[in-house]
Amino acid sequence: MNALFDFESVFEVDDYMYFYRDMLTPESTELQVEFLVRELELGQEMSILDLACGFGRHANQLARRGYQVTGIDIMPGFLEMARQEADELRLTVEYLIGDMRQIDYDSKFDRVLLLFTAFGYFTDEENLRVLRNIALSLKRGGRLIFDIQNRDAFLKGFMPYIVTEKEGNLMIDRNKFDAETGRLYNQRIVIRDGVRRDKPFFVRMYNPTEIQMVLSQAGLSILRLFGGWDGTPLTADSRRMIIIAEKQFTGE
Repeated sequence: MNALFDFESVFEVDDYMYFYRDMLTPESTELQVEFLVRELELGQEMSILDLACGFGRHANQLARRGYQVTGIDIMPGFLEMARQEADELRLTVEYLIGDMRQIDYDSKFDRVLLLFTAFGYFTDEENLRVLRNIALSLKRGGRLIFDIQNRDAFLKGFMPYIVTEKEGNLMIDRNKFDAETGRLYNQRIVIRDGVRRDKPFFVRMYNPTEIQMVLSQAGLSILRLFGGWDGTPLTADSRRMIIIAEKQFTGE
């Protein structure tokens, strides 16, 4: 299958926010931030890296609670939105442009966040590199949280076509799953104001057993698995998988 992933088009700010803003409500963000504070056992003295921070909806709310936060994203448009909100709320957040495959920190952070299916966009080798970069960035005993789709449950309800309509505009997701590579390929089409834009992408999907093995290769061990932001346990029917992993002690 075509491995094309057009980051510039898929994460183009205007189209992305137009179709996703309604689901990214302040109420859902508040629920998720409370989950992060509780389940990551956040302390005020901790340093937090929000990797693929997007427009800063988690980073700014954590900073609002007094935490020390750094946000990194590859899309300048999202970072501009994040900085603007931080300025309006008089918050101090360090926002940096960067590629998660290339971050280079040495035991700087107590916690790393990688949220809203922001993992799995690269080759298997590069995805592993992302996790190894995170492990290197974490202090001893530091923790990572990330949420992705649970492949087992996703495939049970697999839909080859999903059409999202808003104000007469369309986002059409045309899905194919490649069992050999574990990738979901989406030949997405967006039609707004009569203009068509193609936004192809793929995401590597994992089941719980596989993600545990990949994390172990990266020097991380799973502490807890959840099936949703409400704290429900992970089951075979959970559409999402929220993973909390800890940096392994190497004895060095």
